[in-house]
Amino acid sequence: MTSKLKEKAAELGFDACGVARAKALEDQRAVLSGWLDKGHNAGMGYMANHFEKRLDPRKLVPGAKSVIVVAQNYYPANAMSSESYYKVARYAYGKDYHSVVKKKLYNLAEFLTQTSGKHIFRVFCDSAPVLERSWAQRAGLGNYGKNTCLILPRKGSFFFLGEMVTSAELEPDIPFVKDLCGSCTKCMNACPTQAIITPGVLDSKKCISYLTIEHKGEIPKVYRDKCRGWIFGCDICQEVCPHNKQAKSHTEEDLHPLYPIVKWSKADWEDMSIENFNRHLKKAESAIGRVTYEKLMDNIRISGVANR
Repeated sequence: MTSKLKEKAAELGFDACGVARAKALEDQRAVLSGWLDKGHNAGMGYMANHFEKRLDPRKLVPGAKSVIVVAQNYYPANAMSSESYYKVARYAYGKDYHSVVKKKLYNLAEFLTQTSGKHIFRVFCDSAPVLERSWAQRAGLGNYGKNTCLILPRKGSFFFLGEMVTSAELEPDIPFVKDLCGSCTKCMNACPTQAIITPGVLDSKKCISYLTIEHKGEIPKVYRDKCRGWIFGCDICQEVCPHNKQAKSHTEEDLHPLYPIVKWSKADWEDMSIENFNRHLKKAESAIGRVTYEKLMDNIRISGVANR
């Protein structure tokens, strides 16, 4: 069944699929607790919520036996227009990934129902207290990099992760344990704000991704001249990662770049009206619509002033 499930996942366009046995992640208890205790979640208070559910998927789906993990490539064929100056993380080029990945996961769940019978399940994609990277590692997909991103061997780290927690009992894969970084510290050295404080530990309050998306209010002065044109998210630590040198572009239609990404110039971003924000980003189901118009314009103004 696990083999058939992987074949179906590939047919749906997922780039990797693995299975882990549903159980408590006790080895992550001290890691998560220590990270939270040190305040590395910054203003993301929700990261401390539902602590036990984060560690045990059976508290999200009673009777769960398996955790199915999928990876969806989001690396685009082309970067943003050279005329734009401002930069958006590649994961936000197309439509909001939450709905794209979850739609395909529901199709995978339906396949599991048809082939193995009724099962209780829930699907997730960065939408619930689930330790996604830990489950991906246990399902054999890859391992954490020093920048905290999950690296898939021979494929890189430009991937979304999604999960199906199910009562179906499937043959689990062998966890991936190989270290994929070795002595390389390129991601740590390249981070303008030194947000990767030790290998595999990120201090969110320093991270450009956090500062341009989750942080409430203006970006602190100490980091304003370090944003380097990033106005929504940041890809620097992934861009320098050797595993991404051979990254192949995705073929998922819903993730292809939206109009502003491929067409807008520097002036278009700076002169963006709230009407254009709503039309081209909010209504187009862009992930950029997660922030308010005011937040995005603050990011643009601060990045523009700091880099003149």
